[in-house]
Amino acid sequence: MPELPEVETVRRAMQRHLVGRRVVAVYTSNKKLRAPVPAARLRRLAGDTFTAARRRAKYLLLDLESGPSLLVHLGMTGNLVFRAPGEKHDHVVFELDEGLPLVFSDPRRFGLVLVLGPGEEAACPYLSDLGPEPLEAGFDAAYLAARCQSRRRPIKALLMDNVVVVGVGNIYASESLFRAGIHPLTPADQLSGEQTKALVREVKAILRESIRRGGTTISDYLGKGEGGRFQQRLAVYGRAGENCLVCEAPVESAVLGGRSTFYCPHCQEK
Repeated sequence: MPELPEVETVRRAMQRHLVGRRVVAVYTSNKKLRAPVPAARLRRLAGDTFTAARRRAKYLLLDLESGPSLLVHLGMTGNLVFRAPGEKHDHVVFELDEGLPLVFSDPRRFGLVLVLGPGEEAACPYLSDLGPEPLEAGFDAAYLAARCQSRRRPIKALLMDNVVVVGVGNIYASESLFRAGIHPLTPADQLSGEQTKALVREVKAILRESIRRGGTTISDYLGKGEGGRFQQRLAVYGRAGENCLVCEAPVESAVLGGRSTFYCPHCQEK
């Protein structure tokens, strides 16, 4: 599933290549995604012009001149890409005033494409109850320490809770905890002040580095241009049984909340 850096990579591509383009027509596959595709509302966007590309958590918001916004979630295998349509998994196609169409393709159909009218964004259930953005000032050591207080949940689970902080998915939570030297199963309320500071610092550093490198998941989230070069920088994620890059102890894995987590038992002692 795409995480914050992958979605931010697509957002930047949309900002560069979509903003200023006018919608000529919209076509849909009539197949249900996570929610039914609002075909009639999408068709009414014809004649409107894209004015901005925003991101909230792992959601893209593509604003149009007359007031509505497209809400897009890539799901597990979705993508927005400029190319000729006609492939099996193309579900929404925006014909534009110039250049190639914009296609939302999603083989597993867990993605989302909705139209939010003026004033509807604040009440959208997908965007409510979200925590702060991890790269903004509101996510700092004092905030995280307060959210950890009296919480026995493993710190990795807390870090992946969108009510606590948005966009820190499985890959980046594992990598941040490794760099901060914190075992992923450590109860949140057992973190020291220095550990909390280190974890916030590493979350921000890893997300920024991954954004610079176009994210990690290279095959599904192509956006426009290169992506996925952070995959070459992973220290623990997906490396169970391989030697730690720091101490050479074998990287281990555990299942936490139904997701595999990866850690070095030496560098991240409980």
